[in-house]
Amino acid sequence: MRLVRQLSPAARNAIYALPRLCRATLGAVVLLVQPALLSPAHADPYKLGIMDKLSVRVVEWQTAEGQFREWPGITGEYIVGPNGDLALPFAGELNAVGRSTSEVAREIARNLQERFGLPNPPEASVEILEFRPIFVAGEVHTPGKYPYDPEMTVLKAISLAGGMRRGLNEGQRFERDFINARGSHEVLVAERARLMAKKARLASEEAGEEKIAVPQDLAAIPQARTLIEDETAIMETNRNAFDLRLKGLDELQTLYGNEITSLSKKVDNQTRQVDLYKRELQKTAKLVDQGLAVSSRALGLETTLADTQSNLLDLDAATLRAKQEMNKAALDTIDLKNERKSKIALDMQETKSQLDENALQLQMYRQLMAEALVNAPTASQLTGSDAARLISYSIVRTVASKIQEIPATETTPVQPGDLVKVSVTNEKS
Repeated sequence: MRLVRQLSPAARNAIYALPRLCRATLGAVVLLVQPALLSPAHADPYKLGIMDKLSVRVVEWQTAEGQFREWPGITGEYIVGPNGDLALPFAGELNAVGRSTSEVAREIARNLQERFGLPNPPEASVEILEFRPIFVAGEVHTPGKYPYDPEMTVLKAISLAGGMRRGLNEGQRFERDFINARGSHEVLVAERARLMAKKARLASEEAGEEKIAVPQDLAAIPQARTLIEDETAIMETNRNAFDLRLKGLDELQTLYGNEITSLSKKVDNQTRQVDLYKRELQKTAKLVDQGLAVSSRALGLETTLADTQSNLLDLDAATLRAKQEMNKAALDTIDLKNERKSKIALDMQETKSQLDENALQLQMYRQLMAEALVNAPTASQLTGSDAARLISYSIVRTVASKIQEIPATETTPVQPGDLVKVSVTNEKS
């Protein structure tokens, strides 16, 4: 319908109480697990590299439909190739290595606009589905390839690989158990912080607030600001998408309302014309009966009257269609709002469930660390020089096309594509 062409383009008790321990050991556990062992967050956006798996989505606003239309020929999953390029249909090959996802998305939109001669670039988004993997080798339970996490450290990588390899002597076994439990505990602490930030964002969206209210438990974490900034960006994206769709539906209702008003005026005009033609036809019929007018004149008036009545019926039908479309747009608006509320409620329920599960797992690993300390009280000191004598770490990394082996500690950040090597001495010196 030509009406919609007028629209403007703008229009994501299981664990029991700890066993009774001696006061000294329990105090050591409390001092150990109290800090939040989170690795520093990266301020700069992630730069893509070879083997990164991406999700590319391209949509375009369709004014005729009042909604976004996805480009299925381009939308899909892609992997950055060995030459560092991202090959997309229609958009061509784009260099992706060393660039952020937003930079690649903007280039995709520009290329598609030029290729198809579009007045405005389509909306393109690029998300990282999987980072290029890391590799763990040496004295770990399961060496191999593992997915990368932006907050990955050497200790987290060892935890992913199943912890330290079995077969150590009795003293080292308890120390290994402690290290494994501590690594898993650290991963869970970081995950809990992300879930708390997500829950805060969902609560703000549910309440219709412009900013995220930071809970007190999250505010005490060093990475709280970065986590809230990430969730704020997600909230703004969701809100902008919702507002754009809502604006399009509002414009449709306004335009259909204007059309109904215009059609009503035309109906009134046609109704007056019908009344005039009927009176004229009555006068002419009397003149014909009296022999003062020819019958052809009356026939012409009858034809004109019939055409006008037909136009009036067409206008009534057009008015009915416009009212139906206006009601449909109003219902779509209600559905859109209900859909958003339902999604926020479901996400909140899922996040709360994940937080409950996370709390149980944290409690379990605290218990495991406590039990390990009972049998190896010095295990809590393994973050210092004793750990360096017992276990050594290194990272094999490609820097400027050269392979380097870099000494590392448990808290050393791991980058995508790194190889983490773990070595264990037979005895502590």
